[in-house]
Amino acid sequence: MDLVVCVKRVPDTEAKVRVAADGRSIDAAGVQWIMAPYDEIAVEKALQLRDAAGGGTVTVVSVGPAETTKELRTALAMGADKAVLVTAPTGAGDASATAKALADAVRALPADLLLFGKQATDDDDAAVGPMVAALLDRPCVAFVTSIEVTGRVATVRREIDGEVEVLEVDLPAVLTAQKGLAEPRLPGLKGIMAAKKKPLDEKPLVATPAATETRSLTLPAGRGACRKVEPTREGIRGLLKALREERGVL
Repeated sequence: MDLVVCVKRVPDTEAKVRVAADGRSIDAAGVQWIMAPYDEIAVEKALQLRDAAGGGTVTVVSVGPAETTKELRTALAMGADKAVLVTAPTGAGDASATAKALADAVRALPADLLLFGKQATDDDDAAVGPMVAALLDRPCVAFVTSIEVTGRVATVRREIDGEVEVLEVDLPAVLTAQKGLAEPRLPGLKGIMAAKKKPLDEKPLVATPAATETRSLTLPAGRGACRKVEPTREGIRGLLKALREERGVL
């Protein structure tokens, strides 16, 4: 079974992010970078599906600066077979431009399933996976928590509105991974050493005009001071009054 997983290099989710001087991007100084957590889940599930099928390949693909090879090598150390980096020093652009670059990169690759994380943890737009599916004219199911493949059909589950939806989709297809689909493994020393010898192809980005423009970035407002409520009748009355009059939630 041949699988392709698209991954993104993002700031560490525990990093303290600052807005750059241009007011439209983040200041990368001192920021640690990682593979997007939902993408890690997608890589792990791809490895499981390949192994369950008794063979095949897992190829990881990314669009980003040359430093993205670190995240691709992490995926290779986890067990992926090969990697492709579309080199874009400042990124491909917005979601539509990124989707176009990824679609062009994976179009020639063998892929029974194309997997994404449900969203990257920087832009959080959850749009690239479905956009790539549209560009490749493949069926797409987003936010999946379970995948079972039988022949040329995948049975997937996803949670919506407190219920579980079960769908069957013909392969080849595009799926995006939700938390719970798999638990990413930690690469061992053997995998890390093997990753150094696995193929990692680099190709230049063919730029596509972005459909959107980032005009400004601002950090969220700081949290206000915590107000302690005494566990008394008067304290509860004061809490209810504050929620009603100050917050307007009652």
